Amino acid sequence: MTSARAQYANAIPRRRLVGWVLLLILGSLLALPAHAAPRLATLDWTLAETLVAIGAPPVAAGQVDSYHAWVGEPRLPKQTADLGLRTQPNLERLAALAPDRILISPMFANLSPRLSRIAPVSNMALYQPGDDTWQRLQTLTREVGELAGRDAAAEALINDTQDHLARLRRRLPEEMSPLVIVQFMDERHVRVFGAGGLYQAVLEQLGIDNAWQGDANAWGFALVGFEALARQEGRLVVVEPFPAGVRQRLAESTLWQHQPSVRAGTSLTLPPVWSFGALPSAQRFAEELVTALEETVDAH
Repeated sequence: MTSARAQYANAIPRRRLVGWVLLLILGSLLALPAHAAPRLATLDWTLAETLVAIGAPPVAAGQVDSYHAWVGEPRLPKQTADLGLRTQPNLERLAALAPDRILISPMFANLSPRLSRIAPVSNMALYQPGDDTWQRLQTLTREVGELAGRDAAAEALINDTQDHLARLRRRLPEEMSPLVIVQFMDERHVRVFGAGGLYQAVLEQLGIDNAWQGDANAWGFALVGFEALARQEGRLVVVEPFPAGVRQRLAESTLWQHQPSVRAGTSLTLPPVWSFGALPSAQRFAEELVTALEETVDAH
């Protein structure tokens, strides 16, 4: 009996210890979030801006400085790591960050085999021939929201964008001149934006006609020389940034100065908006465009 009591007495502290350990483990589990947000990385700026807009900024992105030059807003947070060139990302740095998933677009599909050694890869397309661009923008937003665990935020972004553009449309006069939207590639060539692209989709939502009825590629633009714009009717809208030195050379270009909208002094210049973007860029382009049109009306 004495031996049995001693064994029982010795077992009590052990039982208490086991109980305390179990309580500690249970407490730790309860303290963890029910669904930890996945850590996502991306090479694509369209996917990056969408992630920021839904409150799930990427842990890493390609060419962060260039993103801010061409996309503008929403800005990537300081903690987003820069992977270098989008076409030649720093794979060692990406591996060290250990993302849960890597998001790419079809233009980076050749990198998928190497990226997939680091984390699962999702190839997400946006601009595709024959698609309704505006509907595709919404579908992509939902797809990104699902991968990021931010479905509700993605739906809110869709609704906010539609409401925002509806309000902007009401700010425009009933009669609007058609627009010609361009972005400079060098001192003699521009991208002119037409059917299938982001700018065209926004113009349709705002009820504005696009004066450019020429061909456009799968991304919604054509690369043309100044001569293609020389007789182009419609109000010219230039989207920054300008390549180095181009703005200064335009003042010396007779062909450019004879473009009807430039000659009449009615052309507009907008700050950078990513022409291959998603809903965040659609909102910014619409806001910048409508504000610029209002300012010219007020000036006259």
